[in-house]
Amino acid sequence: MINKRGMKRQMVGTVVSDKAEKTIIVLVERLVRHREYQKYVRRRAKFAAHDDDNACKIGDTVLIIESRPLSKTKHWRVSKILAKAV
Repeated sequence: MINKRGMKRQMVGTVVSDKAEKTIIVLVERLVRHREYQKYVRRRAKFAAHDDDNACKIGDTVLIIESRPLSKTKHWRVSKILAKAV
């Protein structure tokens, strides 16, 4: 069955904070080519994501997917933990 609401956005990032209850902050980095200088520039963004089990710790690499608004700043959910921190 095809999802009628369309594909949800997915991002891979690193957990930088897990202090809140059931919430983590994920730092997502991407490379963007500069329009004039044709040089790659690193862009960063932080997203608040819902972690229902409090399983994520600082340094973990996680996959987050877009969801309905869960609070004022949370619009993402943790889909899976790709790599645990050492």
